[in-house]
Amino acid sequence: MNRYKVCVYAISKNEVEFVDRWMDAVSEADEVIVTDTGSTDKTVEKLRQRGAIVYEETISPWRFDTARNVAMNHIPEDADICVSNDLDEVFEPGWRQKLEAQWKPGQTRARYLFSFSCNPDGSPKKQFPMEKIHARNHYKWIHPVHEILEYSGETPEISGWISGMVLNHFPDESKPRSQYLPLLELSVEENPLDDRATFWLGREYVFHGQYEKAISTLKRHLSLPTAKWLEERSASMRFIAHSFEELGNKREARSWLFKALAEDPDVREPYLALAKAGYLEGDWPLCYAMAEKGLTITESTGSYLVDPVSWGYAFYDYCAISGYRMGMYEKAREHAKKALSMDPDNARLKSNLALIEDRCKKETSEEVSS
Repeated sequence: MNRYKVCVYAISKNEVEFVDRWMDAVSEADEVIVTDTGSTDKTVEKLRQRGAIVYEETISPWRFDTARNVAMNHIPEDADICVSNDLDEVFEPGWRQKLEAQWKPGQTRARYLFSFSCNPDGSPKKQFPMEKIHARNHYKWIHPVHEILEYSGETPEISGWISGMVLNHFPDESKPRSQYLPLLELSVEENPLDDRATFWLGREYVFHGQYEKAISTLKRHLSLPTAKWLEERSASMRFIAHSFEELGNKREARSWLFKALAEDPDVREPYLALAKAGYLEGDWPLCYAMAEKGLTITESTGSYLVDPVSWGYAFYDYCAISGYRMGMYEKAREHAKKALSMDPDNARLKSNLALIEDRCKKETSEEVSS
């Protein structure tokens, strides 16, 4: 017999293609409640056919926090555990048993592993903790976009990690990001001292190619007294560097990359950015030094800021190319082999290794003949 009443709730709009996959995954819950915000396809009908309780609501003006709060209000009061997820997200089988087994009396929230993106073979590409499972009362969603749960209970919030519970994200690439920017601008307008919202807005300006706005917004992020997370501050500086690069100011771009490295030398991303800068500018000593140093960091923070490229073959590739350019052929071959081992079907890596090995053979032959 189940220990708790578990309710999954979600918002939807024109996601009929995901319904079966999603319902298969959430069917472990006692109830599945969806608030549809204006589907024009068969999403509502199919969800109801599969057993979901569906409410149809109009959210105007559109805000993700408002939509999720409306959805939350439809959860029955006797629910013990509320599980929020979207139709393009899929829990791995057995999630409910893991959640119930590890949910403690008095607990108000649960954290679990979220696979933000996956490789073509289904293996995780980018993962970080997520915490959208909560008790029925004393929670509400805040912020128009990149919304988060806010706790208002009189007793302390108690969050626990659910080992083995994994939620995989398979994003709908057909949906545009265009609505994010105005909602982020609204979020910062409403919460001008919120460092996370300010960082996300600056980052979004970069994605939209609005580099002057990105620089000013990210500099403001760095000036906020609550912006203390070094990894995020370093990321902010790298986005500023990228913006200066796009504006043609290479000197400022390089300066901000070194600031990013100084801000948080314990993550791989700033080393990767500097290695790439050295490669693009033909500064082979910089490229090699940064790539080699980046490889000394052997543990990922696991945050949402981790760039999967930093944990692939890139550092070995940069070491191989820059080492070859500097005449360090044996070192170059060693790194080229390692790069290829991480992506065995990569034609460019194969070609690079063959070129380096030919050079090593030539060097050996010249040494013997002399």
